Amino acid sequence: MRLKDLREDSDIKQKDIAEYLHIKQNTYSQYENGQRQLPIDVLLSLAKFYNVSTDYLLGLTNTKTPYPKG
Repeated sequence: MRLKDLREDSDIKQKDIAEYLHIKQNTYSQYENGQRQLPIDVLLSLAKFYNVSTDYLLGLTNTKTPYPKG
């Protein structure tokens, strides 16, 4: 998962992302560490927050650019 890299590159703390997602910091930490799977709503929120595609977050592509809305 690329969540940690995106967060650190943006100089954001886990606590701040957790607050944005309305979840506990330890839950977000488990997402970053791969100990818990991301729910779809969280995946979509993070993709919008970082302005990347969900495929990028999931490691299916190396292209960060989100897809154009159709």
